[in-house]
Amino acid sequence: CLCLCLCFPVCHTTRSHPPPPSVQSKYVGTGHADLTRFEWAVNQHRDTFTSIIGHPNLLDHVALVENESRKRVQFNLMNKMLRPCGPPPAKSD
Repeated sequence: CLCLCLCFPVCHTTRSHPPPPSVQSKYVGTGHADLTRFEWAVNQHRDTFTSIIGHPNLLDHVALVENESRKRVQFNLMNKMLRPCGPPPAKSD
């Protein structure tokens, strides 16, 4: 712990601050103050599915675990991206 504090003295302070507006405008998944829990969950699921599809080793692992072909897993993940968390909740007025 002492070694990390000497090498990176500001590591514990940088995580407590919210991301700057430039990062929030560039990346959708960083969120904002008006983001609902459902929207956050949808972003997380879509990011995960995209990452699995984009990394061949992860796609191979999922295909092996599900006993499906790589293309079938890729197709299923693409379909799940449409509504990863089901239908949106009813809006309360």
